[in-house]
Formats: sequence, C-alpha cells, structure tokens
Amino acid sequence: MTRRSRLFIGIFVVYLAAVGLLLYRIAADLDPRYRESAEESLVDTANLLATLLERRAYNGVIPVDDLDRTLAELTARPIYARIYGIEKTAVALHVYVTDHNGIVLFDSRGQDVGADYLPWRDVQLTLEGSYGARTTRSDPADARTEVMYVGAAIRERREGARAETGEDIIGMVAVGKPVQEFSPFIINARHKLILFGAISAVAFALATLAATMWLARPFGLLRDLWHGWHAARAGGFAARWRGVWHAVRTALANMRDGMAGQSYIDEYVATLTHELKSPLAAIRGAAELLREPMAADAHARFVRNIEEQTRRAQDLVDRLLELSSLERRGALERIEPVILAAIARAVTDELAPLAAAKDISLELAVDAAHIVAGDPFLLQRAVSNLVHNAIEFAPAHSTVTITSGVKANTVELKVRDRGAGLPEFARARVFERFFSLPRPDTGKKSTGLGLALVKEVATLHGGRVTLANCDDGGGGAMATIQLPRAQRPE
Repeated sequence: MTRRSRLFIGIFVVYLAAVGLLLYRIAADLDPRYRESAEESLVDTANLLATLLERRAYNGVIPVDDLDRTLAELTARPIYARIYGIEKTAVALHVYVTDHNGIVLFDSRGQDVGADYLPWRDVQLTLEGSYGARTTRSDPADARTEVMYVGAAIRERREGARAETGEDIIGMVAVGKPVQEFSPFIINARHKLILFGAISAVAFALATLAATMWLARPFGLLRDLWHGWHAARAGGFAARWRGVWHAVRTALANMRDGMAGQSYIDEYVATLTHELKSPLAAIRGAAELLREPMAADAHARFVRNIEEQTRRAQDLVDRLLELSSLERRGALERIEPVILAAIARAVTDELAPLAAAKDISLELAVDAAHIVAGDPFLLQRAVSNLVHNAIEFAPAHSTVTITSGVKANTVELKVRDRGAGLPEFARARVFERFFSLPRPDTGKKSTGLGLALVKEVATLHGGRVTLANCDDGGGGAMATIQLPRAQRPE
C-alpha cells in the first residue's frame, strides 16, 4: 500500500474513530440522564403522598389505612400506555411510611412493617430535614434488581415545634421505583442513537466523497459509472456490479490522486533527481576527459562508460514511470482469467538468452490448472522481474525453478534461485523503491525498482509478494507471489 493510500485511509479511520467515540460517550451518558429524570418524578410522587398523609395526621399519629387501600386499588387498576414505542401495563412502585424514629408503619409489599429503617440513607436524611435518596439492590448479587428511593418528610404543626418552620417532622414516606422499569427506554434510546449516528456518519462520508470527487473530476465520476454500467449490462447481475464497482474504485483512486497530487509529484521529482545524479556525474566526467588527447583504448573505454550510464539513466526513468503509473492507477483496468503456466512459459522464453549467458537452467513446473483473475500484461511483467532477479543472483551452472501451488483460496507462484540468499539487513527492505543489492558477478546495483513494481502489481490484484531465504538446506532465496484464485474460463 502506498503512502498516499495509507494517508487517505488514515483520514477516514480518524474520522470514523472520532464519530464512534462521540456516539459511545453520548450512549454511556444516557443511563445517568434517565436516572436523573426518574428521580425528579419520584420526588414529585413522594411529596404528593406526604401532603396527603399530612392532611390526616393528628397529634403525631400518621394514619395509613387510606394509603393502603389506594395502593391496593392502584395495583389492581388496568393500565395501558405506549410511551415512545414502549408498552406500560402496570404501576411498579414500592412505598413505605415510617414514624419519626424510622420504624416502618406501612409497607406496600406487606413485608417490613415494624422494621427499623433508620439506618437507610433516605430515611435518616429525610427525618433530619434534608433531602434523602438512595439506590439499593434487592438482591445484592444481581445488578438488575436496583431500586431508586426518594423520601419526603411528613410534617405536623404543633406547639413547641421548630422555630424556623413551625412544624415538626413526625415521619416520612419513601417512594421506590425499580431501575429495570426504565431500562427499556435507555436501551431504545441507545439503539436509536447508534442507528442515527451510523446513518449520519455514512451519509456525511458519502457526501464528503461525492463533493471531493466532483471538485477533482466534475464529470469523470458520472462518466465512469455510466460506462461501467453499460459495459457490464450483458454480463448478468454479478458482472454488472463488478463493472460498477470497478468504476467506483477508479473514481476513488482518481479522487485520492487529486487530493495528494502535489505531494506525489514532489516526492517523485526529488527521488528521480537524487537517483540521476550518479549517472549524470559519470557522463559529465567522461565527457570532460574525452576533450583531452588520449590513447585509443582509453577513448573507447570512456565512450563505453557514457553509453552504459546513459542506458542506466534511461532504464531508471522508464522503470520509475512504469512504477508511478501503477501506483497512481489504484485499480485494474483489465481483468480476465489468466493461466499462470502460460505467463511462466512466456517469461522463460523471454529470459532464456540471459539465463544461457550464465549457463543457468530454467526449470518450469507450473500447473496449467492454476488460474488467477487479473491483467495478463502486468502479471507477466511481475513474474519477469522475479525471474530476472533470480537469474542475476544465481551462481553460474545452477538452476532457477518456477513452480506453483494452491493455498486456501490463493494461487502461489514461486521463483527460487540457488545463490547466497538475502543478507539479514536487506530482508525488511527488499521491496523498497531504489533499494538494491550488488550483483554477485559484477558488483553493480540495479535501479532498485523491479521488486517495488512486483509489489504494486500484487497489491493491485489483491495479493501479496514475499522474498525470503530457503531453509531446506538447498540454499538460495525464494520469491512467492500470492494471487486470488479464479475459475477456468469456459
């Protein structure tokens, strides 16, 4: 993957991460917000009940008979409400009343009448004249049994009451509501938030892509989609969508290049300038020496040096342009079933003279049934680079083997030489642009663009390439290019 592609993907990853973090933070904050709302409603309910009880209180006695009957009738009352998609069919409240000492006078559950509730936070604080509330699990081992309680003081005006209020607190009433009752609202709100956030993020991303594509290529995207659709109409549903997907990938690649074009050009200009310095310096030095009188053999040597450095510069420019074209392509323009055996045979025929010059045998064992989908010209260029590289590093009178195999859903084409193998320092850098090792025969380096080109071809085809030393005792290095497997054409 190129630096431009990583930058482009990185921008989208950061954007999606930021949106995801924001949604997560809001979703996590829903629970306390709903608890606050529920607590506020419990405060109203508790104070309403306290006011009703105060009206019948006399001489410090709190009558609870009417409250008992009312809550019993409320429990039996048919209720149906649909609140934002959540159905409610029953009242889920726990009510208890205590005297001024915290002794329970009434419990809607009928369990704890006579119990001492003074240690409970809501009871103690309310009887002290403060705001009392608590959340307690009815089953300490189960978080789903949490109940929120809010207390309200029951007051009575009496002689000798507190000077600041003129009233005495003769008891308290507490109203509790299970947290599980409003959990469906929290879950529903989270689902809606996540759905809305996901739709918004996708819509924003698509709008940004469309706007960027339009700015980079106002009519190119529509033209690509139109041509991609019509070119695939005769190929059935799957082929049709492959054609449209290819058009979209091409448009995305063009958009990416439009966004990173200036840095891309600057990078290649700087690299090309750096790499051309050496051959240009050699040519200039030889040209200056040729102005002086010299022997015929020396004159011929400097002329050969100029010719060699010129070829080197030309090769560098050609390969750099080829690699640049691949990196900027972004997607394959031509996809068809490719028989690897045919590619391998064409490469061995092409490089047979080079191998013969070193007395190297090219052994071919590629299965004709191994087929991949891609561009045959680019695949032949990639395999040619691998075999050419193997011949240059193979010792004289040795063998370079080209084999194939299947691994999962991929086809592997392997090229092996019997040379000295990769030095340790080079293993992580062999696919870098302009990185090259000296050839064993001449000590000279190549342009360092061949393996980089192979890597780009593999990436465009959805595959990968590796180069590693062989550890089977036979020595040498093995290059392996893995490509997605395709069906044999009919």
